[in-house]
Amino acid sequence: MTDPSGAEALVRMLQLSGVKYIFGLCGDTSLPLYDALARLDHGMAHVLTRDERSAAYMADGYARIARRPGVCEGPSGGGATYILPGVVEANESSVPVLAITTDIATTSRGRYTLTELDQAALFRPLTKWNATANVAADIPRLIRAAFSAMTTGRTGAAHLCLPFDAQKGAVDPGELWVDPAVATYPARRSGADPQEVERAAALIASTANRLVIVGGGVVLSGAERELAEFAARSGAMVATTIAGQGSLAETDPACVGVVGSNGGTPETRAIVDMADLVIYIGCRAGSVTTERRRHPAPGRTRVIHIDVDPAVIGANYAADVGLAGDAKLVLRQLIGALDGHAAFALPARLDAAAVAAAKESKRAAFMRLALSDEQPIRPERVVHELREALPAQAIVVADPGTPCPYLSAYFEIRSTGRRFFSNRAHGALGYSMSAAVGAHFADPHVPVVAVMGDGSFGFTAGEMETIVRHKVPVVMLVISNAVYGWIKAGQKSGFDARYFSVDFSRTDHAAVAAAYGVKSWRVEDPARLAQTLRAALDCGGPALVDIVCQPLHEARAPVSEWVA
Repeated sequence: MTDPSGAEALVRMLQLSGVKYIFGLCGDTSLPLYDALARLDHGMAHVLTRDERSAAYMADGYARIARRPGVCEGPSGGGATYILPGVVEANESSVPVLAITTDIATTSRGRYTLTELDQAALFRPLTKWNATANVAADIPRLIRAAFSAMTTGRTGAAHLCLPFDAQKGAVDPGELWVDPAVATYPARRSGADPQEVERAAALIASTANRLVIVGGGVVLSGAERELAEFAARSGAMVATTIAGQGSLAETDPACVGVVGSNGGTPETRAIVDMADLVIYIGCRAGSVTTERRRHPAPGRTRVIHIDVDPAVIGANYAADVGLAGDAKLVLRQLIGALDGHAAFALPARLDAAAVAAAKESKRAAFMRLALSDEQPIRPERVVHELREALPAQAIVVADPGTPCPYLSAYFEIRSTGRRFFSNRAHGALGYSMSAAVGAHFADPHVPVVAVMGDGSFGFTAGEMETIVRHKVPVVMLVISNAVYGWIKAGQKSGFDARYFSVDFSRTDHAAVAAAYGVKSWRVEDPARLAQTLRAALDCGGPALVDIVCQPLHEARAPVSEWVA
């Protein structure tokens, strides 16, 4: 029996690592890999996409829901450059994605070979881990290293370059083994310094008006139960960033909802300003969350900062106490410390009546617009009808632009876990359709809805062929207003409404979807919206609803810089 080739070894290593799906697009330099996938009995499914960006976004959506690394692949040259946007989004969002790009043979380097580029240099600054397998024998070791890097510490993306000749060389079969501990994330968790935990507990016990602001770290850690227990024990209210949604059900009385310049509202901002102590958990306290470091104002509140990445702590706010560690473990430590703290008899909470009044004011303002019969349809009406139509366990994926602020502010998450997400790290258009496909493969038993603007639709429409070919029952909502709305709203608020090069022709997105074989509807009358959404959700296959909506620059979007 001959030793496995590099391509065969790669397939076996992915199989041993628990990979179920590989999202990718074929190319000349990938022929040995594709042949190995075709010949070997490995139990993995390859999802052929129509664009390498989409492959990476599918892997991203899969990883967020499956709690294991997503895997995407593409060929050399343009394939490597196309896959990059999804890889950098995953890395900056702390989502474990392994991008495998094939390459020209090592013997062809420097000879002006077609598709030659320095892949290692291209991916190095944009991934957590990056390597090239110059010889086949390195492949098993590098796959083990990639999985370890992706799933430990601050989780993130990895890239492996596979030259053509390395895919064909021989590998020692004894090297085909993996560490199952790093097949899911987070792996090899670490807690915080016990002395710092005691300092944090003392500060919590001695401070009133406590507010927790949660980023994506709690959901990434699977620490939702610990957060709820900590909120109850400490008497803290809980606000989230967009990435932090699902950390605590937004129907919980202790949950404030989303804060910040994208999805926050004047009511949630007022709650932030009431706090005497802010506890950041798995949150970078960046420009969006803090409205450019204005809410909270630096120096006005005490700060405890919890993050798995020590470099995050103190980057934007001076931390009275910094706790470096996994959110689940650190919250358990804090709960134990509070239970043993003699001075901590009864939890003090932000003025519960004031918080409840603020939440009710936000809801009432939303509902006044959500029940409007205006045409074009108000985005608030879309959010309201979608929430009414979906079960609590549904997954909603939003593109940036019009969908993100409205959904993050007003689509009330009724259960914990990753029920809503968007590509918040870099905000590239064309994300939600593909990421929703990945989410479906991760959890095929719940409804998955992708909400996008018509600008985003233009980036990604070709993947409807992929969706139909694989019979993925994702429901796509297109917010149709014939404009790059976020930019036009910015031109209105910051540049005296000097609109330039942001409007485009209106497309019949339902007709485009029908041409791909997707069941589709077009809605202009708000009275037809609810029944159409239910028909799309009940159709049992791919569906698209084209909704003619009010553009952002004419709307009242929950984006603080436009309101100001």
